Amino acid sequence: MGGRAKVPSGVVMIRDEDIIVVDEPDLSAAERLYLPQILGGMRTTFRHMFKKKITVQYPEQKRTLRVENYRGVHRLNRDEKGRVACVSCFMCETACPAHCIHIVSGESPWEDREKYPIQFDIDELRCIYCGMCEEACPVDAIELTPEYHLVGLTREEMIFDKEKLLQVFDRTCEEKPRKNPRITGYAGTGDRPALPPSGGGH
Repeated sequence: MGGRAKVPSGVVMIRDEDIIVVDEPDLSAAERLYLPQILGGMRTTFRHMFKKKITVQYPEQKRTLRVENYRGVHRLNRDEKGRVACVSCFMCETACPAHCIHIVSGESPWEDREKYPIQFDIDELRCIYCGMCEEACPVDAIELTPEYHLVGLTREEMIFDKEKLLQVFDRTCEEKPRKNPRITGYAGTGDRPALPPSGGGH
């Protein structure tokens, strides 16, 4: 039984002219000791050593950035009477893709609205800071601030309730009530200013 072996169906034969042979390059003594690579790395290091430093000693030093569209920690805005501006329409909770907003609605004690939030919680660990809640709110009650420093020792501390969200408003509205372009630090734990007295309830 002579002749060539039968090639199974589906198998592609490689022609000799399609085979490329790659020979191992000859390395010099310096290349064998990686000297060119080491010198190249040291050249890059020395070049950056004499450039302008952009690193700050955080958290002792905090960088102030001018970014108006930065989306940081949330806040609940107050109306002109100092009350929480939210009308408990659930638009932000519905629009949130991360499902990190939880609202409990109640009958409003004020005549200019039907409902107000008895409970308003945002899980800052679950939030993806997309800004959909801010876009969906019909009364501009919820807003993402330029505050970027957000820390906590437990998961519970990272769930911002209504009181904490109003504190963020009181903290960030001192310089500019809306769209403050100055990014400063905000600690989720530690010293925070007390909630100032207002004319209305929460």
